[in-house]
Amino acid sequence: MLYKKEGFDADFLKDISAANFAEKALSLFQYQYSNNHIYRQYVDAIHVTPQAVTSVHAIPFLPISFFKTHRVTSGEHAQYPLVFQSSGTTGEVTSKHYVADEHIYHQSLLKGFEQFYGPVSNYAILALLPSYLERSNASLVHMAKTLMHDSGHASNGFYLDEYGKLAKVLQALEGANQPTLLLGVTFALLDFAEQHPMKLTHTIVMETGGMKGRRQEWTRTQVHDYLKGQWQLQQIHSEYGMTELLSQAYALHDGVFQCADTMKVLIRDVNDPFDVKESGNGCLNIIDLANIHSCSFIATEDIGTLYKDGSFEVLGRMDHTALRGCNLMVV
Repeated sequence: MLYKKEGFDADFLKDISAANFAEKALSLFQYQYSNNHIYRQYVDAIHVTPQAVTSVHAIPFLPISFFKTHRVTSGEHAQYPLVFQSSGTTGEVTSKHYVADEHIYHQSLLKGFEQFYGPVSNYAILALLPSYLERSNASLVHMAKTLMHDSGHASNGFYLDEYGKLAKVLQALEGANQPTLLLGVTFALLDFAEQHPMKLTHTIVMETGGMKGRRQEWTRTQVHDYLKGQWQLQQIHSEYGMTELLSQAYALHDGVFQCADTMKVLIRDVNDPFDVKESGNGCLNIIDLANIHSCSFIATEDIGTLYKDGSFEVLGRMDHTALRGCNLMVV
């Protein structure tokens, strides 16, 4: 049966569980095959028939580069209230993700965050995102804005390089025993930590990856060890997301990510893109059920390790692919 667009809205994301994830993914595949022109062309080109797709392993994963060269959308929509665009060097073709339903994005983001951290209203949220703030359509900035809006804390705010001001706000929040999330791009967190070592007791530090050519590349372990030392923390948290995804994964320790309920990672062989497994080393394939109106089945260019419990690590990026600022930690 091929699905039409009726019924594929924010309600589709309710009550997702490990027990029904595969069923939802398969129904969404049928809908997107029927309603996403680019995805259907790709599936047909690799000679897969929708009737033959009876498991998540059999679902074709669209190479992520299509988001740079085509408008990847499912269904017909009068407008797209959000259009996320990736960062890139001058002249580089960037990815664009057309978001037809802003509510779906907000719902998946907030549910995913609260799955790991509890109600966002518990936190003050500080975002150290230089370079991203200069782009109004950066998905990472919109993520931070959404979290801040739902947090509602008076101290929420964005920072470029006002490290002295940020340090004072952090110290005041620490003094008030206020749970705080400091979300930052890696090079900025390292610069800030170098200039303002302090003891953080009530603050979660979450890095999003990325040196942006501003500092020498460090391994994730080196970054985390330095930040832990400067701020006397037991763990540094990480966020894994990208322009082409509406869901996120979070690492609460040691760079080991766990997916939000709307997301699942599979692993594909680096030499055979159609050899997809539940665990092992290779390139990451991602199912994002929140990508209802774009494409939910994406073959990324990230190399990693997928564990049998569904958690994963990101080890780098495939050779000969464009480096993105977000979530790249070379080891």
